[in-house]
Amino acid sequence: MSELHDPNAPQATSDLSNTGRMDVSAVLDEGRASVPDSIREVVFNLDDVHIFYGDFEAVSDVTMQIGKNEITAFIGPSGCGKSTLLRSFNRMNDLIPGARVEGLLAYHGFNIYAPEVDPIEVRRRIGMVFQKPNVFPKSIYENVAYGPKVNGMKVNMDDLVEDCLTRAALWDEVKDDLKKSAYALSGGQQQRLVIARCIAVKPEVILMDEPCASLDPIATAKIEDLMKELAADYTIVIVTHNMQQAARVSDRTAFFTADVDAKGVRHGRLVEYGPTRSIFTAPNEPRTEDYISGRFG
Repeated sequence: MSELHDPNAPQATSDLSNTGRMDVSAVLDEGRASVPDSIREVVFNLDDVHIFYGDFEAVSDVTMQIGKNEITAFIGPSGCGKSTLLRSFNRMNDLIPGARVEGLLAYHGFNIYAPEVDPIEVRRRIGMVFQKPNVFPKSIYENVAYGPKVNGMKVNMDDLVEDCLTRAALWDEVKDDLKKSAYALSGGQQQRLVIARCIAVKPEVILMDEPCASLDPIATAKIEDLMKELAADYTIVIVTHNMQQAARVSDRTAFFTADVDAKGVRHGRLVEYGPTRSIFTAPNEPRTEDYISGRFG
């Protein structure tokens, strides 16, 4: 079982010359403060979660809770199951033949893998933003309006499109070009359009799988600012390989790694989870320290 981080553990300073750890002290000072456990409203409760592709166990033994209106970052080396776990939150792995989840993955206390649960409704409530912007071959307007139309939402569509584009910090850039193809936008604009499309169906949770991996630093900064604004209304879970990004935007951080079994097979495992400042400045686990300091990964 993975060890939950003690939020009351003493915090060490992030001194690169003394510890070898990445210096994120300035970044953390600008970041978000985590909510104390005593007043957190739990959105996701994971208890002994294991994820399989056929006979292969991709992720082992994950136990954690994710709070409402928090930004939670998943970090760790490639191949440690971060994206696999993220996709299990809205049952995207159902689309992969042979994929299955064991253990409890509860959303507001309801097991989302129970037989009576509709995965389409799960995905409406829990949206996903992928690494590369996956805009539709439609106009900017129709990209945002598509989800509400398909779901039969009775809304003033013009108002909804404007509101979503405004919340995605894109309205001022595209308000005179709503009939233009979404493909005419830059990569960063396309990713913000995808976020606007995601929130148009009024989800509660937004999952982001390396949303800035293909973006330049300016576009990345806009997405990060947007995440912090959206956290007032949404719960956000993000996979990132950028540790400074995790330090900048997240309330809590989960570090994953891959353990190798006796047969030489790699299995993703949660090593440590806790408030971002504690994870980056005073981790409990030596493996977390090694990853943050750049000794592996």
